[in-house]
Amino acid sequence: QVQVVESGGELVQAGGSLTLSCTASGLTFARYAMGWFRQAPGKEREGVSCISWGSSSRYYADSVKGRFTISRDNAKNTLYLQMINLKPEDTAMYYCAAVRRPTWWRLGPWEATDFGYWGQGTQVTVSS
Repeated sequence: QVQVVESGGELVQAGGSLTLSCTASGLTFARYAMGWFRQAPGKEREGVSCISWGSSSRYYADSVKGRFTISRDNAKNTLYLQMINLKPEDTAMYYCAAVRRPTWWRLGPWEATDFGYWGQGTQVTVSS
């Protein structure tokens, strides 16, 4: 049984920073590309950032380039998203996900349908 669990979301002021974490179990974490998505009320789920299984490749949506950094620690089965200079438009539920099959990577942008294993989400709220 694959389990994906996000943590770290909270209320922050605009211009602030936050780091999200995600742990995944039930799969060989080190063989799966991982990603972060977000969904604001009334909007579609958006691919924010993705990282290949060995960290050699990364993807960022234009809206977060230069502000968000994705990383992973395969020894700890943990994925991270460091966010700086947060803006009110970053407010959303943030989801962590693993791609559908191991050792698979492609050029972005990434779609939700590329991912097969999802967490329940962690809420990030940025106040102005």
